[in-house]
Amino acid sequence: MDKIYVPLGDFLKNAGIVGLNYLLEEADVKQNIDYGFSDDEQEMWLKTDFVVNTDWTSLYFEMFVKCYGSSTVYQKVLDKIDVVLVNLKNSEWDKSNLKDDLKYINDKLLSKSYKSGFQNIKERIDKPEIYVLLEKDKLKDTMENEQLQERLLALKDFLVQPLCKETFSMKSIIYNYINRFWDGKGFLSPKNASKDMKEVFDADFSEPLKKYVVSEHKKAKDMCIDCDNFIKNSKERVSIAFMKDMADDLLRKKSAFWNCKVDAYLCPVCTFIYSLAPLGFSLIGDKFVFINKNENINELISANRKNRTSIKSVQKKDEEKISSWIAKTLNVLLDEKANELGNIQVIARGRDENDRYTFDIISKDVLDILSDDSIQKRLTKLSLHPYIKVGKEYWNIHEDVIMNILKYRNQYYSINKILRLALETEGLIVTAGYIYDIQLRISLKRTKDSNIGGKIMNRYDVRDSGYELRNTLLSLKGTSDDECLR
Repeated sequence: MDKIYVPLGDFLKNAGIVGLNYLLEEADVKQNIDYGFSDDEQEMWLKTDFVVNTDWTSLYFEMFVKCYGSSTVYQKVLDKIDVVLVNLKNSEWDKSNLKDDLKYINDKLLSKSYKSGFQNIKERIDKPEIYVLLEKDKLKDTMENEQLQERLLALKDFLVQPLCKETFSMKSIIYNYINRFWDGKGFLSPKNASKDMKEVFDADFSEPLKKYVVSEHKKAKDMCIDCDNFIKNSKERVSIAFMKDMADDLLRKKSAFWNCKVDAYLCPVCTFIYSLAPLGFSLIGDKFVFINKNENINELISANRKNRTSIKSVQKKDEEKISSWIAKTLNVLLDEKANELGNIQVIARGRDENDRYTFDIISKDVLDILSDDSIQKRLTKLSLHPYIKVGKEYWNIHEDVIMNILKYRNQYYSINKILRLALETEGLIVTAGYIYDIQLRISLKRTKDSNIGGKIMNRYDVRDSGYELRNTLLSLKGTSDDECLR
């Protein structure tokens, strides 16, 4: 076949398509020549020759390091080294944190996963003896400043080598990010823990993809559960259970299938696409988020684009809750194409092993409210100083207001709570005023949608309306003396 086609599917498949687009951008290939989209933008296509001649494994590793590298243990180790090096030059430095910083560097670099990664690359990098020395003689706070500085500088030079960066970053990414989406295959199979990560990924994902697209499947009987392409043998089919929370172990639990005949298998193309799902999600704080805006592929890619400065500006603080960053992420979308939005499905997953996928549907009327300029201005005001101290705790009022809108709740409970706090704390009346204004505007927007009418009035509007009412009443009474109205 001249081309292979990748249609839109469930949210994980769609996340994989977004991830594939990142790989294609990284490869610097030409759209509409090597790859492209169908006229209705419901599927992506790739030229077969391009698929066969592309180093998908290298692209996979490069893009994951590019997207998640700044959040890895590897990067934190480099940051710790820089902090210690700067402090070592400060004669007035308080060394109380030095022991903890060095322990962090030692422990992370000498973890089992990092040791196995080093074993796989030690013949291909410069000065491997620096790592060997760390294994034999860890960094200690009792070392002389000059000796410690020399060791740290050498260690940093060793770590920033491209192959070291890729290997150690991917060790962190694999066990902290990728394995939240799939496991038991490739570099996440227990039997492959000590093997070269690229080699096992190439064997389990990239090579089967290339072989599949040039193979004939006229006599094949099995079909891919996702794209309906034919699968001709057991080497081509992959259990969808390698994706977490998608299915039970198909070898052990067959009772869910008709006549216990298991048919939940993926072709190599879909398997590779699903392996890219973690790349389609954005990491915001300790949560992965994917906006399944799947009207078409371009909309899907645009909604989840990582390299937008707007997305980077809403990186979540550790103490914030899921609702807050969902609201901020939606605001980013609303800033871009508010008039084109329909209902949006937001999927989130935590980095904790016990976390599951959460699904929220943000409806069109809520998006209309959030996209209203006057409401957005007041939400922005609240976001500048979102925290209010309540006893020993801090209340994120910006998040609370956003969630009231998303959950179709009014703001009166929040307003009442703030007014009570305002009896003892100055400055909160202004915050209560913003929230009350938001509530009025939401009510007005909804009454307009119901054809009831109404408008927001300032004090001048009230004055003018009162004057108009006075004149009308006096006219009805046939007098100009307002004593009758008092």
